[in-house]
Parts: sequence; structure tokens; C-alpha cells
Amino acid sequence: MEPAEKLSVTVTPAMARMIREKVEDGSFGSASEVIRAALRAFQREEDEHAERMASNRARVKSSIEDTRPNLSGKEVRDQLKKFAEQYSSRIDDSAA
Repeated sequence: MEPAEKLSVTVTPAMARMIREKVEDGSFGSASEVIRAALRAFQREEDEHAERMASNRARVKSSIEDTRPNLSGKEVRDQLKKFAEQYSSRIDDSAA
């Protein structure tokens, strides 16, 4: 375990009240424990954010590097319409 370093921190009255309440209700043994827990939670949040950003960057990069042709909405609708027509004609042929 790393040696502790003493710091002085200024918090709002509401934050101070919350810290005192957590110590008084027995959730934590001291104000320092409350602050350390809050900093650990903050670090987890920062790590999760960094992971989400890395994932988003990878998805964007993959999308940019995708060599498949780009299609407009109209082109997609036209292709889907053709597919639906072909599919329905197959059903009609097999029913006959």
C-alpha cells in the first residue's frame, strides 16, 4: 500500500454535511474514508468513460474504413422493393 499523503480540501456545506452524515450513520469510519471512496468511484467513472470513448473511436474508424459502397436512402428503398418483389414472386410461383 502506498504511503498516505495529507491534503486539505475545501467542500461546499452540502458536501460537508453529506460526509458527516456518512460517518455518523456508520457507513464510513472517517471523513477521509468517505473522500477516498468518492475518489475511487470517480476513477471508475473516468475509466468507464475512457473505455466507452475508445469503443466509439474504434467503431467510427471501422465505419470510415468500410469499403462497402455507400447507398442513399432511395437506393436502399429501391433495393428492398426489388427484393420484396422477387420474394413475393417466388411465393406466387410455388403456390401455383
